[in-house]
Amino acid sequence: MKIRIKSDSLRYRLTRSDVDKLSRDGYLEDQINFVGNPLIYAVQLTDGEVLTSSYINNKITLCMARKMIIELTDTDKVGFSNQAAGLYLLVEKDFTCLDNVDEDQSDNYPNPLLQKKKG
Repeated sequence: MKIRIKSDSLRYRLTRSDVDKLSRDGYLEDQINFVGNPLIYAVQLTDGEVLTSSYINNKITLCMARKMIIELTDTDKVGFSNQAAGLYLLVEKDFTCLDNVDEDQSDNYPNPLLQKKKG
């Protein structure tokens, strides 16, 4: 799971195993440590209808409707977004990059643009 924060937008990118775990457990969490002070970021499935978020005790939680994870798992749907309290929220599948990168992308979704580039 990756997060990207820019101005008033928050984007979560989920790999295939992230989507599987979230679908199975209803919760996904990771963290980065800043000199012993962690910033935790999580996704939690809810019975809500739209994406919402909270920031409490150094933890960013993106709340995602259960029906959304079903669509990510069972369809070609790429992601979901919502504007909530002045914050743009986005959760999406993490696709392989079209450029060469040094990170392991074996768990990412195949990039649909790769087919267009070949064709």
